[in-house]
Amino acid sequence: DPEWSLATVPHLTELCLRNIVHNFEQNPILDSLLPEHQRKVLDRLSTGLPLAVTANLISDEDYWKRCCTERWQVCDISNYGDSWKRMFFERHLENILKCFIPNTTDPSQVLDLIPICKDYVRKLEVDQFLPPLKVDQKEERDDLSDTGSDFQLSEVSVHHYNMGVLITALPHLEELHLTYGVKDCGMNFEWNLFNFTYQDCWNLAVALKKCHNLKVFKLTRSKVDDEKTRLLVRNLLDHPCLVELNLSHNLIRDKGARAVGKLINHSKLEILDLCNNQIHHLGAQALAQALAENSTLTSLNLRLNCVEDKGGKAIGRALLTNTTLKSIHLGSNNLSEPTATFFSQVLAQNATLTSINFSCNHLGLDAGKQLLDGLADNKALTEFDLRLAEVGQQTEYLIHQIVWANRDAARLGSLQQTPATLL
Repeated sequence: DPEWSLATVPHLTELCLRNIVHNFEQNPILDSLLPEHQRKVLDRLSTGLPLAVTANLISDEDYWKRCCTERWQVCDISNYGDSWKRMFFERHLENILKCFIPNTTDPSQVLDLIPICKDYVRKLEVDQFLPPLKVDQKEERDDLSDTGSDFQLSEVSVHHYNMGVLITALPHLEELHLTYGVKDCGMNFEWNLFNFTYQDCWNLAVALKKCHNLKVFKLTRSKVDDEKTRLLVRNLLDHPCLVELNLSHNLIRDKGARAVGKLINHSKLEILDLCNNQIHHLGAQALAQALAENSTLTSLNLRLNCVEDKGGKAIGRALLTNTTLKSIHLGSNNLSEPTATFFSQVLAQNATLTSINFSCNHLGLDAGKQLLDGLADNKALTEFDLRLAEVGQQTEYLIHQIVWANRDAARLGSLQQTPATLL
């Protein structure tokens, strides 16, 4: 054969490696290979192999990078502790949860995955929970008891996947971000697609109490009202690790805010976000009372509520004694001059606050002058947002001059400390 060449005959080692790759699912030989042979096998393995085979056997980051990049167009491992393997299992689990339909999807899809992924999942972000499929209307009428109502029926019929089953089985879970709703529903929009039921809340709250390593909990845009807030807080009291709580864009009113106020001093909370709820002055006063006694909270966001001056003054009074809060956001809260008067005293006495946001309020020109006077000797404040607060253009400019000077001084101080730290 004039075309025959010895160079085209594979080495025996190469034939063996091909065979190992081909039969890896049935016979996953890896640890017994030499390092250079392991590398060749890993580079050729299919990313479609069952996770039951690859999860605990393969730790090579290059393999999991291929798994991620072949499945998702955007992959930023900085959000996953710079680990491709962690990214894969967290996003894989999130996708299953987003597509899970109660009473339709086989629960084993989640249950079978838990022992495989539990050692790698530290954060879950689920921004969609599908409700059960509608049952036949005749069956609904037959099942409806004489004392029942349409509301009770719809409440029972739209419970979502029970997260308690999952999160209590993830020992390393530190962050949980949830939104109970449906994305991209289009013309199929119905309000019950966005119904976070009391049973959903109960299941979640009980699970949170058992999730001892949880540091960050976010439950946003889920119609969380006072009753559900109180249930969640009751199970988060004295939580050993929780440092950040985000209940923004919900339906929390004063009773719910009062419950959160109790949580502030029965936990290690450092960041609290209650943006865009329905908190009025009574709720703000309860939060202020807790703030006056607190020694852990560093950031409080009450933007887009309605605390008004009664609530604003209470918070200002609390900040005269509080020595830990660094950032407070009171934008769009119907505040006016009385609140600014209290905060001018805060600016003169409080040496901890570095950021204040009063945007979109009706403070007025006199209030602006009082705030400017309070800032005269303040060296701590580095951010002060007064956009659309009606304090006057000149006053706002002078205030920003002081704030910018504080910011430059803080930046210079940090630069001077850095070489000393290195030494």
